[in-house]
Amino acid sequence: MQSVCGYCGVGCEIEAVVQNNKIKKILPVKNGLSSNGSLCVKGSLGFDFAQSENRLRTNLISYKFIEKNAPNMPFELQVRIATLKEYDDKFYEGSLELITKIAAWKLKEISENYGRKSIMGIGGARTSLENAWLFQKFIRESLNSPNIDNCARVCHSPSLSGLMMSIGEGASSVSFDHIFDSELLFVIGSNTTEAHPIVANRIKKAKKKGIKIVVVDVRETNIMKLADIKVILPFESNLLFLNSIAKEMIENDFVDSEFISTRCKEYEEYKTAIFKTPNDKKLFQELKGYENVSSQIEDIAKLIFHNKTLFLWGLGITEHLDGTNSVNAISNLGLISGNFGKIGTGVLPLRGQNNVQGCCDVGCLPYYAPDYQKPKEIGLMTPDSVDEMINGNIKAVLNMGEDLTHIHSDLNKFHKAIKNLELIMVQELFLSDIAMKADIVFGVKSSYEKYGVYVNAERRLHLSTPIIKNDLPDDWEVIQKIENEISNNFHYESSEEIFEKLCQEVKRYEGANYERLKDKPLQWPIDLNGVDSPLLHKDNFSTPDGYAHFNFREYSRRGMVKSILNNNKKWYLTTGRSLYHYNNSAQTSQTLMLLKKQSEDILLINEIHKDDIKDKIILKSAYGESEKLNVKFTNRVKPYTIYTTFHFAKSKINYLFGAEGDEQVKTTRFKSVEVEVI
Repeated sequence: MQSVCGYCGVGCEIEAVVQNNKIKKILPVKNGLSSNGSLCVKGSLGFDFAQSENRLRTNLISYKFIEKNAPNMPFELQVRIATLKEYDDKFYEGSLELITKIAAWKLKEISENYGRKSIMGIGGARTSLENAWLFQKFIRESLNSPNIDNCARVCHSPSLSGLMMSIGEGASSVSFDHIFDSELLFVIGSNTTEAHPIVANRIKKAKKKGIKIVVVDVRETNIMKLADIKVILPFESNLLFLNSIAKEMIENDFVDSEFISTRCKEYEEYKTAIFKTPNDKKLFQELKGYENVSSQIEDIAKLIFHNKTLFLWGLGITEHLDGTNSVNAISNLGLISGNFGKIGTGVLPLRGQNNVQGCCDVGCLPYYAPDYQKPKEIGLMTPDSVDEMINGNIKAVLNMGEDLTHIHSDLNKFHKAIKNLELIMVQELFLSDIAMKADIVFGVKSSYEKYGVYVNAERRLHLSTPIIKNDLPDDWEVIQKIENEISNNFHYESSEEIFEKLCQEVKRYEGANYERLKDKPLQWPIDLNGVDSPLLHKDNFSTPDGYAHFNFREYSRRGMVKSILNNNKKWYLTTGRSLYHYNNSAQTSQTLMLLKKQSEDILLINEIHKDDIKDKIILKSAYGESEKLNVKFTNRVKPYTIYTTFHFAKSKINYLFGAEGDEQVKTTRFKSVEVEVI
């Protein structure tokens, strides 16, 4: 039985061996367009979550919620709550029909008492397009609240905003297989072998073909073994580095003048601004330990100009104060060199979740309705909603598959904020950290138990089909039951019916349907005849006027760069993903073989500190403290820099990061925070 992997943005096609409704083995689909016939360890082994004894297989409502709300409920509900049964020391369990009625009643009460904007919807990237689209429709139309967001807020929102301002489309312009058609792969801020292993497999094959590779990061990563040029940057210097390459290219006439004149605008303004900047390659010569970056910039500028270049990046670019501007700076490099619209060229942001691209496409963002149209009203981004919870203006959070109190930053503040809520409603597979704090929790189907479409990082729509049977509801069924108690406007019979409806709104999908997707996964935009688009921007960009637009943003000296210039020895922490786990490890930790490979978050610290640092330490920042964590000494990080994963809530890694984020879309600066070693 074929389906789609439930983890990263590669969205690999999978084939399952099933006996007695149990998954025994997961194999790659040999001719898989995204998987390229391979699977990583998570895809092949990480399926136990679907049949785990820890799965949430019922509907829960907290004792505290019932105690507080029962006196105000309608008489019918007051009578029926007597049918609730004890589940554990925190929750009752009850029927889907009853608990959806209670949820609907409470949402109506909150809206009447505090206004329609007192409700916030968050989530959708871990479930299907159909569920994400209906979720935002429920929030916007049935509850009349503009407040809808998803986990792109903590990862690739800057990729969307940075590319939109440049080329008008906030998504990959290529297919994964276009890697093989390039002459130079420019990989920055991506630990590709661990975060997107099947893309890394392609990069390894490309290396064997003789394709040149540049890899840029703040530490030594495994993908750097393939690099012709490997660059280690100080934390928070991406924009300085990228602008410096652009300035080097313009100064040496490494530009595609014809492409710029025929397909771009604002180049002269950009050129003038970049010549004025005092922050260029010479600044690296002043940064002790990073002096060689200046000469590497010169070499990279030549390579980009003389080769068909494909630009790839991950969260090492986006999770910064200048994430949007750094993505835009990458786009500028492509425009200067004419590396758009031809096979082997373009941009490939390596998305996190297997449906975070699709979740954004269908409108789970406060500033975009489905198909990236302007909404009637712009709502709150998740970080803003936390402030509004504290101020008493947000009173309900509906959360679909996003562990809010684990994956977000400034968690001391987040925990304080949710205490002001009158309703936390969660749809989940497990009792995650936020589910344990919720008032109402619905157990729902996993991706391996339902029909649904997922859109990966190359814009490819995959139809996921059930591998095993499960009597739990799908997310859309829970939403529809609640909606029917409020407005009675949703009357869908299947995921397929919802997909047909959403394709009428999301024009980039308009030629897609279940039948066509059963034959072949398709890359949007898909025309009415079912013809898809592996390569974007061949003749025109997706901007209103069809031209690409140059924008220059100045780099601001801060953080580690400032510390080095002032000769201050301060510690800085960065975070990333492991090969064996995924995000909050809710799913991967259910597989013993993966848990044995890694059961805790470990700090990597340079060997030079071995005599000064204990084997177990606590990290402290201006925002909070971690738990006591084990240390591994290595030469793969620079002195006074620390790296760790963030997979286990018990580590309290995200307590160390504050609310500071991207200046445009507020994605948290997860890639750099000053810490004390205790």
